[in-house]
Amino acid sequence: MNFDLIKAVVELVQQFSEQNEAKAVYSNNLQGFTEWLTTSCKSGSEQKDPDWRGKQLESSSDIIINTLLIRMSRYAKSYSRSSISNSVFTSQDDIIYLISLKMIGAMTKMELIKRNIQEKSSGIVIINRLIRNGWAEQTVTEKDKRTKHIQITEKGLSVLEEHMDEIGKVSKAMVGNLDYSEQKLLIAILSKLDEFHDNFYRMNLEARDLLDNVYKRLN
Repeated sequence: MNFDLIKAVVELVQQFSEQNEAKAVYSNNLQGFTEWLTTSCKSGSEQKDPDWRGKQLESSSDIIINTLLIRMSRYAKSYSRSSISNSVFTSQDDIIYLISLKMIGAMTKMELIKRNIQEKSSGIVIINRLIRNGWAEQTVTEKDKRTKHIQITEKGLSVLEEHMDEIGKVSKAMVGNLDYSEQKLLIAILSKLDEFHDNFYRMNLEARDLLDNVYKRLN
């Protein structure tokens, strides 16, 4: 039995259900699903070169992508600042670091800082603030007592849980008007980009050499 094929069909049915629930264009049966699938395949095969700001000025696609990513980052920061304005958090980085510790588990200071793509000095300030507030703590392992790890505390888990609704609102705001299939496509594209760039940051290269090394890799 081809389980991969079954999984793919189930995912398509889920996409159909979510999109049709929002727009109710097709009948909620096999015929409606077949019509939706035919239309989706046809529109996908007939994709045209999209329009974008600056296209008339002949801005290259890489410049446009970089500009749009910067704009998305600024939107996210603006929404995050709004969500924590009346909370106990000093910055959105407090939340991001706590989520990393909750999802991944204990790690060294530098592992936590690198995971969140920050300079060492800025990362240390955030970690110290988390420890000072009792949201994180330093521990040592039995194998290597010289190595200290940072882990989230029960208080940190509690304060994070209290604000998950607001965090969720920011995530939904950033997704905007993308439907489920568009979200999956964006995740795939951004994950590929993230994997590419993450390799260089984990090498801990000097800032002045970083851009040159990335550029050499591309050429």
